[in-house]
Amino acid sequence: MVYSNTHIEDLFTRIRSGDRFALGKAITLIESKRKDHREAAMQLLSLANQVRADSIRIAVTGAPGVGKSTFIERFGLSLTQMGKRVAILAIDPSSQMSKGSILGDKTRMEKLGNEPNAFIRPSAAGTSLGGVAQRTRETISLCEAAGYGIVIIETVGVGQSEHKVSRMVDFFMLLIQPGGGDALQGIKRGIVEMADLVVVNKADGDREKMAEQTCRHFSSALHFLQPKENGWIPEVIPASAKDGKGITACWESIEKFRNTIGPGGIEQKRINQKIEWIDDDLVEWIQEYFMENPEIARSLRDLKGQVRVGTLTPGEAIIKIQGHIKGYIHARD
Repeated sequence: MVYSNTHIEDLFTRIRSGDRFALGKAITLIESKRKDHREAAMQLLSLANQVRADSIRIAVTGAPGVGKSTFIERFGLSLTQMGKRVAILAIDPSSQMSKGSILGDKTRMEKLGNEPNAFIRPSAAGTSLGGVAQRTRETISLCEAAGYGIVIIETVGVGQSEHKVSRMVDFFMLLIQPGGGDALQGIKRGIVEMADLVVVNKADGDREKMAEQTCRHFSSALHFLQPKENGWIPEVIPASAKDGKGITACWESIEKFRNTIGPGGIEQKRINQKIEWIDDDLVEWIQEYFMENPEIARSLRDLKGQVRVGTLTPGEAIIKIQGHIKGYIHARD
């Protein structure tokens, strides 16, 4: 579809009126790789960024099997019952072999998906690292322009590059299972350092006492970490998405966080994130720009072929491709 200025303005008007179908269509537009769609997406995002939104952006992460989707549904339902509008951006992992994605979170959050004050958007991570999709930042802006005061990002799970999502949100929530707190076994220290709230999920039944012990382990461990610059002291809360235990306490912790760092703290955090947004998108654009050049793309394929057969080392290949790129730049000058 070709988007005219009138199309974009009409689409934005519908987004502002709370049309969830229009919001989904807009997200599909910004995720498109077509050049004409990218131009239309920039126009749409320009309109969205003019909206002053009083929102809170929350990341929910944790190892696979910790119950992120079930927790988020229970948490989201409690928020909609308070009259709040909630957008869930569920990032699904993509297969590096088939490039496919399951995109099953909307099915798993069926009750929340039926709530008129909730919007759920599953997106494939694709080749993007950091537990997020390639256009997560832009999607957040659109959701806020649509009037969603709470935007929750469910990441693909704890990984080495999970830090990227922390540079898109105001509040970072880490879910762990009972028994996962002893000496922080199995969880990277860097993830724990980023957490504003540690939730020991599945704290029910015969795991309740174990969850309390895990909370004590994590509370003790957090005292040894570097204090946060914004003055916030991370909390540890036992919770159960099954019976609703601790769900309200999680929201109270988020509100306490907002009061502690204040509007100025969140605003400064978002300004820093906008600068990082420029850096990330610029690197992506540079890569796409040079790879669109047939000679450079062909040269890179040839060099990779030489590395495969052992006639060239990776370091030598990098130096050669750098020389080709510099030659391309000089030729254009």
